[in-house]
Amino acid sequence: MSSSTASQTQAEASAAHPPKPAAGMLSQPKAVWAVVFASIIAFMGLGLVDPILPAIAEKLHASHSDVTLLFTSYNAVMAIAMLITGVISSRLGVKGTLLAGIVIIAIFSALGGLSSGIWSLVWLRGGWGLGNALFVATALSAIVSLSRTGVARSIILFEVAVGLGISVGPLLGGELGAISWRGPFFGVAGLMVLAFLLIAILMPKPAVTAARKPKASLADPFRALRFRALRTFGIAAALYNFGFFTLLVYAALVLGKLGLDEHQLGYVFLGWGLMLAFTSVFMAPKLQQRYGTITSMLVQLLLFAATLFVMAIWTTDKAVLITAVIIAGAFLGNNNTLITTAVMNAAPVERPTASAAYSFLRFIGGAIAPFLAGKLAEWFNPHMPFIVGGAFVVAAVIYLAVNRKHLSHVDAVETGH
Repeated sequence: MSSSTASQTQAEASAAHPPKPAAGMLSQPKAVWAVVFASIIAFMGLGLVDPILPAIAEKLHASHSDVTLLFTSYNAVMAIAMLITGVISSRLGVKGTLLAGIVIIAIFSALGGLSSGIWSLVWLRGGWGLGNALFVATALSAIVSLSRTGVARSIILFEVAVGLGISVGPLLGGELGAISWRGPFFGVAGLMVLAFLLIAILMPKPAVTAARKPKASLADPFRALRFRALRTFGIAAALYNFGFFTLLVYAALVLGKLGLDEHQLGYVFLGWGLMLAFTSVFMAPKLQQRYGTITSMLVQLLLFAATLFVMAIWTTDKAVLITAVIIAGAFLGNNNTLITTAVMNAAPVERPTASAAYSFLRFIGGAIAPFLAGKLAEWFNPHMPFIVGGAFVVAAVIYLAVNRKHLSHVDAVETGH
């Protein structure tokens, strides 16, 4: 009797996802942890430059709108490169694509540290974005494929890596940037060498392979965008990314003007990233189960928009801005997990293809937003970037609400899962 009960329990544990709580999340092959660690380092690149933006502007004699181009070039190249990640991955394999992405990031971040002008640095950040696109698009599908805990929990694990990378990036950038603005660039290059070794050693080739699948084509992401649900999530992400990158880039410049040095900016955005990571893991799944994916997304985006409007009113109040930046991390962490999970179930296409199509649209918003924020401050006043960023987030909410009937299957899939 007891042996039959034990075998029943074992069968349920291996076949069903719901019975496995937090312990299941940590029960992963070494290859998964290697990809997660490398993802943390890769996502450091997003926030790494944040604390040193004022220093770069000063040392390279650049305007605020000039230094925002470090994010514009990075995101623009990422957006375009997302369209070719499937083609490259289907030929090099997942492991080969991850390693190629890591090598490109290491080379361009090291060259960035050697740069002597703002425009050469902007172009080199674009090259960094190419490496990041290859790595990020492939890392998500690698974690999902290699994980033992199902799609939803694999995505949460990926979002944890995103949150930790985004939070540690500004901290590392602040500490190394206090020595020299070049320090963070060399730091990432060195860490990428470690990531390369981990992936090369711990991730076996046969674990994830596209050998039995037909080669991907450049048209695949565009075909995927014919599905209205996937297109809707992509456009909504492009809109809310205006708010995301206004917070990430422009808020750092404003806080620098208000007297925060590299160390202090690093700690502010560390708090933001930790909130993002915490809510990604612990809050987003509960919101999804209780209220559904779409309703939860709409509420989180509205709360984020409200935070940006608060920042628009109290733009010169250091304490309000710092508090708002950290609190915004909670809303963004929830939304990132919710929308990434939804995208994976939005259309009947391969997950890497869905991720590439969605990311293409998402990073277009991320490319325009930083430069626009810098220009709005120059053309109008320091409050305007936050107002416009908040308005774009509200537009994302309206767009999702209008198209909600085309997204109902996402909630159905999640409930069934």
